Amino acid sequence: MMGHAGMAATVVRYLRSVGAPTTAAQPVEALPRPHLRAVREDERAPVDAAEFRRVLGHFATGVTVVTAPAPPDVPAAPAAPADPAATDNSTPPEGPAGFACQSFASLSLDPPLVSFMVARTSTTWPRIARAGVFCVNILGAGQGDLCRAFAVSGADKFAGVEYDAAPATGSPRLAGAPAWIDCVVHAVHTGGDHLIVVGRVEALGTAEGSGKGSGEGAPLLFHRGAFGGFTPHGGK
Repeated sequence: MMGHAGMAATVVRYLRSVGAPTTAAQPVEALPRPHLRAVREDERAPVDAAEFRRVLGHFATGVTVVTAPAPPDVPAAPAAPADPAATDNSTPPEGPAGFACQSFASLSLDPPLVSFMVARTSTTWPRIARAGVFCVNILGAGQGDLCRAFAVSGADKFAGVEYDAAPATGSPRLAGAPAWIDCVVHAVHTGGDHLIVVGRVEALGTAEGSGKGSGEGAPLLFHRGAFGGFTPHGGK
């Protein structure tokens, strides 16, 4: 099996191949590494993938959309051909990137770090890695359709979606999201069939703070394959 150093080297090579930074602008001193070793075959628990998803689905989560800006060197869209019958074989310019994400979490207060997980097979992640920045848009209770739109692969996810540029990175900040966290990619770690992306927070706020509406709305929650809401508990 690939050791810890080998996995780290693989991630660094991947980030360099897509043009993303491999070091943080303000490095943080790492804690001593724990003792690591490969898992032996006789230690592996026979866990069925479907059962894994079923059981873990009992853990309710919030829902976010992670976005990144279009590449800065995107060419302007080509003009329409003079001859309507002419065939345009040019590649359309690449727009902003985004995907629906449940695996978002706060990670550290000092320095301010957050994290999310993304599948290695994701077609959106390489575009976020190239940008080297992202914005986490925390969705509200009425934004289930918006989440579904960003969960679809291969579609123009930003069609008809209102957004502006987050102040630090220019990543899309979705209209109506109760809160947003604007980040630069700080580190990327391997985690089985996923990558663990750590972001350093450069700016953050709520819809209330930006003048775009109330930032205190109910959250959008996901539990056992369905969206739901939140009801405060009256007791202590």
